[in-house]
Amino acid sequence: MQFGIFTVGDVTTDPTNGTTPTEHERIKAMVRIALKAEEVGLDVFATGEHHNPPFVPSSPTTMLGYIAARTERLILSTSTTLITTNDPVKIAEDFAMLQHLADGRVDVMMGRGNTGPVYPWFGQDIRQGIPLAIENYALLHELWRKDVVDWKGRFRTPLQGFTSTPRPLDGVPPFVWHGSIRSPEIAEQAAYYGDGFFANNIFWPKEHYMRLIGLYRERYAHYGHGTPEQAIVGLGGQVFMRKNSQDAVREFRPYFDNAPVYGHGPSLEDFTEQTPLTVGSPQQVIDKTLTFRDYFGDYQRQLFLMDHAGLPLKTVLEQLDILGEEVVPVLRKEFAKDRPADAPDAPTHESLLAKQVGEVPVEAR
Repeated sequence: MQFGIFTVGDVTTDPTNGTTPTEHERIKAMVRIALKAEEVGLDVFATGEHHNPPFVPSSPTTMLGYIAARTERLILSTSTTLITTNDPVKIAEDFAMLQHLADGRVDVMMGRGNTGPVYPWFGQDIRQGIPLAIENYALLHELWRKDVVDWKGRFRTPLQGFTSTPRPLDGVPPFVWHGSIRSPEIAEQAAYYGDGFFANNIFWPKEHYMRLIGLYRERYAHYGHGTPEQAIVGLGGQVFMRKNSQDAVREFRPYFDNAPVYGHGPSLEDFTEQTPLTVGSPQQVIDKTLTFRDYFGDYQRQLFLMDHAGLPLKTVLEQLDILGEEVVPVLRKEFAKDRPADAPDAPTHESLLAKQVGEVPVEAR
C-alpha cells in the first residue's frame, strides 16, 4: 500500500498572524514539502492543477519534473490533471516526457476540477464537462497505446496519422487514476478501462463514497478486469497532529475556521465527526485511518492533505515528521494484517512493465 500527500497549492493568509506568502514562496514551499515527503519515507507526492488565484500550481509537470531531479524514490502524481480543459495530445506528451525524466516514477490522476470559470478560459463549455472527460480520455488512452493515431471526435480537430512524442517509457503508459467526489460517470469510466479510482473523500460523509467506490468495484468486475476486491482504489484524507489532542485542536481551530474551502461552515467538531478529517494525536489518526478499510475495502493508496488553509511551512514540515515517523509505519503494518492474498498492490511502472507481455486491451475483449 502506498502512502503520500497531495497539495492544492493554495495561497492563503495565516489567520493567526495575518501574513500571506508570495506566489514564489508558496511554490518553493510545495517543493520543500515534496522533498520532505521522500525524506520521511512516504511513497507519493501529488499536486493539483489550478488556473486561478489563490492557487499557484498551473503547470504540474513543470513542478514535478523539477522535483524528479531532486528525488530518487518518490512517485510523482497529480491531484488532478484537468482532462476536460487540457488538450489530450499535450497531456500525452507532457507526461510521457515526465516519465522519461523521472525513470518511470510517474502516474496521473484525471479529473474535471472544481472551478467552473476554467472552462471558458480554455475554450470549453462547463455543460459538456462529462462528455469532455469521456472523449478526451478516450483519445489520451489511444495516444499512449498506438504509435499512429487517426481520430475524430466532437471537441477537437481530427488527427490523421499522428504520433505523440516521446512514446511512453518502455512502452508502458503512466498508470491513471480517475479522481471524483461526486460523479458516478467517472467511476464507470475508471472501471471500463481497468484504471484506478481515487475518491477524494475529504468533504462528504463516508456513505456517499461507499456508493461511488462500490459502483466502481462492481463495474470493474463487469468489464472483466478482476473481482470487485481487485479493483484499484485510492482515498484522500486530512490530518493535523500534536502529541496531545487538545493541543492539536487548539492550534488547528483558527485555520479550520477561516479556511477558504470549509471555513465559516460546520464546526470543527461536526466536520471531524462526519468526514475523514482527524485533528488530534498520532494514535487518533491511526485509529481513524484504519477504519477506512471497514467502509471501502482493501485499497491501494492513501494520500493526506496537510499544507492548506494558511498553515506555515514550518508547521507542515513538523506534521510530515510525525506522519512519517509515528503514523505511516504503524499503518503499513496494520493494513498488511489480514490483507487477502489476491488484493493487488498499488501499480508502479515496474509492475506494469512486468505485466505488459500478453496483456489484451479492453477494446479487444
